[in-house]
Amino acid sequence: MGGRPVTVRLARWSAEHPWRAIALWVVFVAVCFVGGNAAGMNEATEADQAIGESGHADVIVTDGKFADPAVENVLITPRTGALDQAAARAAAADAADRLRQLTGVASVGTPVSSRDGDALLLPITMSGDRQTASERVQPLRDTTAQVQQAYPQLRVEQVGGPSINQALDDTLGRDFTRAELLSLPVTLAILIVAFGALIAAGVPVLLALSSVAAAMGLSTLASHLVPATDTTASVILLIGMAVGVDYSLFYVRREREERAKGRSGLDAVEIAAETSGHAVVVSGFAVIISMAGLLLANDAVFSSLAVGSILVVAVAVTGSLTVLPALLAKLGRWVDRPRVPLLWRLTAPRVGRAGQPARPRFWPAVLRPALRAPRVTLIVSVGLLLALAAPALAMKLKFPGMEDLPRTTPAMQAYDRLTAAFPSTGTSHTVAVRAPAGQADRVHAALTGLAGRAGADPLFAPVEADGPKIEVSADRRVSVLELATPYASRDDAAVDSLRKLRTDLLPAALRGIPGVEYAVGGGVAASEDYAQHIREKLPLVMAFVLALTFLVMTWTFRSVVVALTSILLNLLSAGAAYGLLVLVFQGSWAEGPLGFTSMGAIVSWLPLFLFVVLFGLSMDYHVFVVSRIREGIRGGMSNRDAVAYGITSSAGVVTSAAIVMVGVFAIFASLSTIDMKQLGVGLAAAILLDATIIRAVVLPALMTLLGDANWWAPRFLRGRTRAATSPTDPPAPTPELVGAR
Repeated sequence: MGGRPVTVRLARWSAEHPWRAIALWVVFVAVCFVGGNAAGMNEATEADQAIGESGHADVIVTDGKFADPAVENVLITPRTGALDQAAARAAAADAADRLRQLTGVASVGTPVSSRDGDALLLPITMSGDRQTASERVQPLRDTTAQVQQAYPQLRVEQVGGPSINQALDDTLGRDFTRAELLSLPVTLAILIVAFGALIAAGVPVLLALSSVAAAMGLSTLASHLVPATDTTASVILLIGMAVGVDYSLFYVRREREERAKGRSGLDAVEIAAETSGHAVVVSGFAVIISMAGLLLANDAVFSSLAVGSILVVAVAVTGSLTVLPALLAKLGRWVDRPRVPLLWRLTAPRVGRAGQPARPRFWPAVLRPALRAPRVTLIVSVGLLLALAAPALAMKLKFPGMEDLPRTTPAMQAYDRLTAAFPSTGTSHTVAVRAPAGQADRVHAALTGLAGRAGADPLFAPVEADGPKIEVSADRRVSVLELATPYASRDDAAVDSLRKLRTDLLPAALRGIPGVEYAVGGGVAASEDYAQHIREKLPLVMAFVLALTFLVMTWTFRSVVVALTSILLNLLSAGAAYGLLVLVFQGSWAEGPLGFTSMGAIVSWLPLFLFVVLFGLSMDYHVFVVSRIREGIRGGMSNRDAVAYGITSSAGVVTSAAIVMVGVFAIFASLSTIDMKQLGVGLAAAILLDATIIRAVVLPALMTLLGDANWWAPRFLRGRTRAATSPTDPPAPTPELVGAR
């Protein structure tokens, strides 16, 4: 007993003491969740998230300790024709009188007319914390709506950062609520189809949800070491549901398979622990290694996502090795109740001759080309995947701008009219300068001259009539200038204006001022700097993930070749996903079906995050399939027979797990924002490709072609693995399965 794997010993104890194991798990989840809520979340600050020169500009601005109040605007434009100036000014005066009476308004400015006279802008300064302004802006919006009712011949609307943030929060809130409400029934429905029994379908969902709850609490505690961001919880839910369902699915299917052979409940749990349980541990390590690679990005957002993902995967692995065997042992054959009549007949494990599971018919037909003509199959399938990956070479990286937000809300429609009438209120560069207080006048004169030169350049917006926007801190050490550009934030001309400002205009303007320090920030700068950051960090993260995954796979399977081919296949899968993203989102042909407007680029953070998630989740399937193939080898099969046995015996569960992931990820593709659409499409497409073409075509063709070379390893890695017998004594496939040899 003592020499058996730890997965078996844990499963045996849990199966023999099910109530204790279940109680300990419930206590663990409750302590994590309650303890995390009690500790509170430590959120990352702007300084934590500073990247590149734009991040340095944010630090300089923060050092200036500016009041930086939230600003809103009342925009008055004609519904048709030219603007009636008298009516517009009367509406502006009415709005100003009403708004001054609100407690959330600090001051109301003077109405400003656009250059062409077709718009009037009334600036409003809100009181209170800028960070919470969107939560307090509704009374202002209600007041503006009252003014609109009083002047129906005009278009009177409110627009500004707080109102846009409120509209965006409402939209995203509805999106994520819909995603959360859909993901659970979609997952449960797919599992019911996979198992044909309600309890068997509910067990993986139960483990996944409890793992997510525990990881949420643990991540809150961990945020006091690694500050968290507002995306961490969503990623924990996404990854937790994916791996939690996968691990349970692998385990439950194997336990049912062994019981169908006539084994006792305890023996079935032990065998599932020794086979699927071992695969779960290796898969979990692979996912954790991939997610740990994000820590090398030196980025607060990625570090937070890494910690949350690592925690939820570790909890899911622990649950699959402890409480899952306890549940299966306690439920016994009740796990297959209540049965869904038609689905049960299609999905129930069947026993054929000699007590072995009956052979499937579909997957042997799919597998036949790879076994009979492995070289041709490999060349064709890899060629198709490389062709799909080729567009990734033209990938462009950008942050989504204001123009990429959904235009379904009145706030964004008003924003478009605002930027058309007042270009300086749109995309702008933030010039942050820090110098000794005694140089403040020289800095102010230099920035004024810079604004004048930039305003005469078509790459920048003309300076407004009231002069450039220059703010000076109370200690006169920090000066900030906003330079507007008439182009959208992701427009090439906006990028050209940034480069000209950084390399030419700004250095020339500040040259000769002693002790001066400067940086250019803003939306365009943040997008360009972050894209460059990703290009620099992606090779480092990839090298880390590939190297450690290679070591884990080599040690697990005692084969250098299996480890190397595992990495190559996962790289092929990731490359195909990248290429598909570029095909779909950098062009415009898919805008209608997917409901988006192309930004001509991929969201900057997506390639790095997508790589580690895909690499980790793909290893789930790969480890499970190769483990079944190795069972055949250890049971005395030839390499070709073992490949056939491993693929056909695992294809059903891998397909079911993949469909669950694709279903959940596809829901994210239906969300409103472009980054969530790209994430959902990228993950769903990659998992689908990985579970079908990679695992059912490329992998068997490659392993069949390599033959016994699959299992080559240096002498020091060779152990008794090859000589050992399989705990399940897999049967040799029939000749019609593998084809003539």
